Amino acid sequence: MSGPILKVAITQAQPKWLDLAGAVDKTVNLITEAAKGGARLVAFPECWIPGYPGWIWQRPVDPITNTKYVQNSLSINSPEMEAIKSAAKSNAIAVALGFSEVSDTYSVYISQAIISPKGELLMHRRKVKPTHMERTVFGDGSGADLNNVADVDFGGDIGIVKVGTLACWEHALPLLKYHTYSQKEVVHIAMWPPIDPHPGVEAPALWSMSAEGCQNLSQTHAIEGGGYVLHCTGVCNEEGIETMKTKGGLLFQEPGGGHSAAIGPDGRRLTKPLADGNPAAEGIVYADLDLARVVMNRGFLDVMGHYSRPDLLWLGVDKGQKGCVVPKSEGDKDAGLPSNPKK
Repeated sequence: MSGPILKVAITQAQPKWLDLAGAVDKTVNLITEAAKGGARLVAFPECWIPGYPGWIWQRPVDPITNTKYVQNSLSINSPEMEAIKSAAKSNAIAVALGFSEVSDTYSVYISQAIISPKGELLMHRRKVKPTHMERTVFGDGSGADLNNVADVDFGGDIGIVKVGTLACWEHALPLLKYHTYSQKEVVHIAMWPPIDPHPGVEAPALWSMSAEGCQNLSQTHAIEGGGYVLHCTGVCNEEGIETMKTKGGLLFQEPGGGHSAAIGPDGRRLTKPLADGNPAAEGIVYADLDLARVVMNRGFLDVMGHYSRPDLLWLGVDKGQKGCVVPKSEGDKDAGLPSNPKK
């Protein structure tokens, strides 16, 4: 049994911390490298541009660093985004990008984009609920951000593949995951920041935040959804530790964080770690995805089909975008108001 083969590239690299121009240059270089390696899709980690703000887990109030972070975040409509889209087009490769998005009012959001091999922005979304200390920096997503799966046309014998993405601990939200499965994704990019191994059974640190726990969440997504998962993590070495001053903090204390891998539709890890498992190593993990295996797995387990009971359990969804200012005229029942406005 075999079907169309989609070659993918999963980056494991250190961001250019708090440096938008440098981050875009490194992104373009990695896109080009992945394409030269034969990949048709390249994945980047959470907040790849301009790096995950690791200082928030040590000192949540840091106005100076936070201001620089906002100033070096990426606007969805900007020359920098156009440069990334152009790199996708010139290399005929799809790009799944994680970035800190700055709005025109200087709020920032944990955002993701899927760019087609023709350089088209197919999907743009924001993390619906930043995790714990992330809320000191980032805002929430809204209803439209539930649209997190895009049709990517790879042409040839591959054709259109449904590619989706979630950020970090969004993979611990059962309802959000179920909605993602409902969009029939075949390849899922699980975007994570640099993540460290758990320090041991007696340590107070959460195993679910560790390298092992996060990979477990990605593998669970593959098993439940029956599709491939590209488990994409960043790296934080001495440059990042020094830039964010995280030595001695909860996260980013020592060089490392890289654990990128491809995961099959049955949950198994398909690829070996880079550099014999050195989490500080930078590079690209390549994998050939046999799309027929998605068909085989869903023949056993399809949570949106034969393995569901919609007569007993179902999910309600509100995709309406919520705004701070909502114009409304008399008798207008569709003015963008929340579904259940408070009286």
